[in-house]
Amino acid sequence: MSSSENTDANKAADDKPLASSSVFSMFGGGAKKEKKDDDEDRGETSGSAKAQREAAAAAKGDDDDQVPESDDVNFEPVHKLTEQVETVTHEESEEQVFNMRCKMFKFVQESREWKERGTGPLRLLKHKENGKTRLVMRRDKTLKVCANHYITPDMKIAAMSTSDRAWLWSVAADVSEGEPEAITVSVRLANAENAQLFKDAWLKAQKENEILFGKEEQDADDAEAAKSEEAPKAEKETKDEPAATS
Repeated sequence: MSSSENTDANKAADDKPLASSSVFSMFGGGAKKEKKDDDEDRGETSGSAKAQREAAAAAKGDDDDQVPESDDVNFEPVHKLTEQVETVTHEESEEQVFNMRCKMFKFVQESREWKERGTGPLRLLKHKENGKTRLVMRRDKTLKVCANHYITPDMKIAAMSTSDRAWLWSVAADVSEGEPEAITVSVRLANAENAQLFKDAWLKAQKENEILFGKEEQDADDAEAAKSEEAPKAEKETKDEPAATS
């Protein structure tokens, strides 16, 4: 290639216009993109700082709204409680000699079926003065009485044919509902061992009551006999009195 041709080529290269930054910007050029990224970073940082300032201001405002605590605050009750009322169970003069959890049923004559009466602790309570023992059972939670009667000498306890952990007996006067009522009840215990313990305690209470009830009956008979003997004597003394004279 001649020197003149080289000179012309160099001149043409020098006369060719260079690509400006705006051209690179139009096609995603590096310089403009880096500037945009920097702007986005600055905006993001600026936005985060602004959010932090707003949160701090809001927190300060909440602190300003809070009411300062005071040791002098005192609220008087609307209704003042009176003296505590003692609950009366009518068991205060008795001591517990037996306690076992069980489920009780009552035999309904009309439908000829057993109806559940309640689940809870069955207790034998012995009076501290007269020595008589009664059977009392209350339902769980409500504590409502579902059995309340003496174990009298005429009662008989028998095993249920369908279970080795259940017993039944008839009561001439159960007062759990308020008025004396003749009912037949059965109890089912957790296992055969507990059932036997209950029967032993039941029979022991009946034996002790038999002596006490027998003594009461004897005392009543003696009092009636003494009253019968005194009646003829009083009548005879009245007849022997002299008639009043005018």
